[in-house]
Amino acid sequence: MGRNEALPALAAGERCIAFGAGRSYSDVCLNEGGVLLRTRRLDHFIAFDRATGRLTCDAGVQLKDVLDLATPQGWFLAVTPGTRFVTIGGAIANDVHGKNHHINGTFGHHVRRLELLRSNGERIVCGPDLRPEWFAATVGGLGLTGLITWAQVQLAPINNAFMITSAARFRRLEDFWTLNEQAEQDWPYTVSWIDCASKSTRGILLAGRHAPMRSGLPAVRERKLNFPLETPISLVNIASLRAFNVVYYHRPLPTDVGLTHYAPYFYPLDAILNWNRIYGARGFFQYQCVLPSGTSRDAIADLLTVIARSGAGSFLAVLKTFGSRPSVGMLSFARPGATLALDFPNHGPKTLGLFGELDAIVAEAGGALYPAKDARMPGEMFRKGFPAFERFSAFIDPGFSSSFWRRVSE
Repeated sequence: MGRNEALPALAAGERCIAFGAGRSYSDVCLNEGGVLLRTRRLDHFIAFDRATGRLTCDAGVQLKDVLDLATPQGWFLAVTPGTRFVTIGGAIANDVHGKNHHINGTFGHHVRRLELLRSNGERIVCGPDLRPEWFAATVGGLGLTGLITWAQVQLAPINNAFMITSAARFRRLEDFWTLNEQAEQDWPYTVSWIDCASKSTRGILLAGRHAPMRSGLPAVRERKLNFPLETPISLVNIASLRAFNVVYYHRPLPTDVGLTHYAPYFYPLDAILNWNRIYGARGFFQYQCVLPSGTSRDAIADLLTVIARSGAGSFLAVLKTFGSRPSVGMLSFARPGATLALDFPNHGPKTLGLFGELDAIVAEAGGALYPAKDARMPGEMFRKGFPAFERFSAFIDPGFSSSFWRRVSE
């Protein structure tokens, strides 16, 4: 649909939800038995102030489109998730975070204005200083307060499209906390890959910053691979996991800081088209939790112990700490503490049973699961992890719902 179009008429009892680029691992943008509002036609830039970095665009514009426009002009996304193929509307609705939360918070901190189109035809323009209650409900609001039609975001200045990066191995999970604390004092971007199949939970911390002005930068040619077919069974198993992790952990690391284009640092999986096919026809689950600062060390150790004992594991095991800056959204996921994200092949009841064990640890520690990555959390788990649930419910558009929302709220 277009920016100035009205929402389609809904039959009695029928409800809708926006569907952008479909990059969520969750059912927050799915609506079984209902209507999907496909927003990729909302793909226009409205205004860009090169002097200030203020960009106004339709909600269906992808982050890649923003980067292609802004990076050559000296601007970058202030916060970016691990793929650039999500839409602006999706980034707001899930209040996505990135590797620099300890510096810049979440995506919602850099939204200045947005417009909501409600099912009754009302249009609400809001921002942090304009109808702030609507803004707080919509940022991280999972698309339930209405259709985001356009938004204005503040970009961050850069000198070029390159990153200065550094990598350091750690041999034990205990070493991560010390190494990460030091890295966050020196680097604006930090994230760690961990070997969840190793007894000690070793890993590699990857840090980065935007490169300063310099001459002689290398030419950029992005190479993309394509996983050619969907395998009948998952290629991710304990044998392949251990082999991959040994090779990845021992791969040569730069002895000093290195120079790289922003794409492989921020978006490594974007270079592998259809990478999800490696998990086979049954697909995979992602399990991402956040744990408060006071309980995160013990809880993450407990989670990884249970995962190792189960024989399950993940190529894409990511550990990062969040800073102290409160999120602006009522249902925002990011909060002070640490977040752990892992992918698991879908082995049916066995996998779901493992998640039940992990849920118990997260709940006991006072943590929460990430709605944007979730495909199965129980409603009780959601309501405990997001205590503003009832306050938020007053802002839900009666014409909007999703498979996720019905699963966790009804």
